[in-house]
Amino acid sequence: MQQENLWDADTARRYDTPGTGMFAPETLGPTVDRLARLAGDGAALEFAVGTGRVAVPLAERGVPVTGIELSRPMVERLRTKADEATISVTIGDMATTVVPGEYSLVYLVYNTISNLLTQAAQVECFRNAARHLAPGGRFVIELWVPELRKLPPGQHATVWLTDPDYIGLDTYDVLNQHVVSHHFRFDGAGQARVDLSPHRYIWPAELDLMAQLAGFELETRHADWDGSEFTAESTSHVSVYRVPVTP
Repeated sequence: MQQENLWDADTARRYDTPGTGMFAPETLGPTVDRLARLAGDGAALEFAVGTGRVAVPLAERGVPVTGIELSRPMVERLRTKADEATISVTIGDMATTVVPGEYSLVYLVYNTISNLLTQAAQVECFRNAARHLAPGGRFVIELWVPELRKLPPGQHATVWLTDPDYIGLDTYDVLNQHVVSHHFRFDGAGQARVDLSPHRYIWPAELDLMAQLAGFELETRHADWDGSEFTAESTSHVSVYRVPVTP
């Protein structure tokens, strides 16, 4: 399953769910608020900008936003909301694609770094963020915590959400640190659609080591965008890394 094949025109068409899910105000609002504060008076670069879920409201807050995105259909959806002059987007891989300019903020939201399926590619993603940032600039990552404690011996899957019209479950390959998310959606006629997405999961400590290899320091880690304390029971985290300012 190649990422460029997963994010096709049909997926892009179904991706936006205004007002619900990850587009719900209680989810999106704190995300944009925090990123706007971190960007300050500088410009922001979003890796995997997608359909502009975060980039569009962030730009509306007055933050200059640029994006990198692998999927052309996702960018086509973004273009129905913002033109190139408002949000410039370069088609490419977030681990290697370089865009002009220097930024105060680079960010990756909603688990997207896990779409890079090797440790080497994830490390390169950190290095790519670093090369775009000014001294003192920040790289922000939103990522889930692997739920391996839910896997008893011999079991390889966890169910993480059940609704009347939706079931979400993950299957784990713990040897290779891979997980495939299965999304079962049911219509009113009882028909089901299944979408799959592969990921490489990353432990917070491993993420911190990737950051160190790219020259970052961990500045803060919280359980969510509201700044809740990150604990052993947290299921996700928002980690802020900073490029040191050389004296």
